[in-house]
Amino acid sequence: MSPSPVTVDPAQLRRAASQAVGALKLLANEDRLLLLCQLSQGEMCVGDLESHLDIRQPTLSQQLGVLRSEGVVATRRQGKNIYYSVTNPAMLDILVVLHRLYCPEES
Repeated sequence: MSPSPVTVDPAQLRRAASQAVGALKLLANEDRLLLLCQLSQGEMCVGDLESHLDIRQPTLSQQLGVLRSEGVVATRRQGKNIYYSVTNPAMLDILVVLHRLYCPEES
């Protein structure tokens, strides 16, 4: 006797698809993807992100604002510096897969 097929609730599937599409839209911008890849390695301030990624400050601020408004990154102020970190564990999981698929191993 074969196992019965799993029944999927269409409404639940649609909600999950909507969340996945939202995450993919965030990652579909090269600057945001670079920012998230860098931040997946640990918290960084804006100045360090600018120098590491060669993204100009206006673009950097705009893309960090998008990530912050979507709840993917959080900020912490220390003196004059604002530090960013990834707070969305699902996004970190996606970044791990993308790294495995697209980033060459260093020799």
